[in-house]
Amino acid sequence: MKRLTLVSISFFAIVFLCSYSLIIAPPTYKIAVLKYNGGGDWYANLETSLPNLIKFCNDNLKTNINPEQGIVEAGSSDIYNYPFVHMTGHGNVVFNYEESQNLRNYLIAGGFLHVSDNYGMDKFIRTELKKVFPESELVELPFNHPIYHQKYDFANGLPKIHEHDNNAPKGYGIIYKGRLVVFYDFECDLGDGWENPEIHKDSDEARQKALKMGANLISYAFGSAGKK
Repeated sequence: MKRLTLVSISFFAIVFLCSYSLIIAPPTYKIAVLKYNGGGDWYANLETSLPNLIKFCNDNLKTNINPEQGIVEAGSSDIYNYPFVHMTGHGNVVFNYEESQNLRNYLIAGGFLHVSDNYGMDKFIRTELKKVFPESELVELPFNHPIYHQKYDFANGLPKIHEHDNNAPKGYGIIYKGRLVVFYDFECDLGDGWENPEIHKDSDEARQKALKMGANLISYAFGSAGKK
């Protein structure tokens, strides 16, 4: 308990600096990709996706995020070094008990998890998130939720980046004590939209929409961390 308290205090200090950076640049901090077990490709989009989002946020939100992304394992205490963690992939995801508890403690302490279904993750991630918050459901967020209305306005919710099954994109969340702690984009593929244009041949318009929505996620996570 003492160890968790000390880690939580340190984490809240990082969260404060991240929020403060929207006005005055703090010492550089990092955001990270989540490495998980189960055989799924957690490393999908690893080369350019999050680095491009970081650059976009630093240029347009005036954040001071370290341009080098972190990589953190689901069960590692190092996760407290990152106020925002991004998770993606196409296949299986498995959180064991220790990993589930670590993610839960991180999110309760003020962290934020963004899950982007790269196509094929949905049936796995829903089960594993239930291990993290067994008392909570993934709920579809209404279009008037603040996450869609940060610096960039998305009146109709998530933009459609990749077709997948040709269904409308949906944004789901887990809310803990009034605070959104997990955001899950489905039938959208924001992470792919952040990658270099030559990788998926996405239009500049689609990439800009993806980056702007990603910037909203960063802005929301930094601004709402620790708040109800």
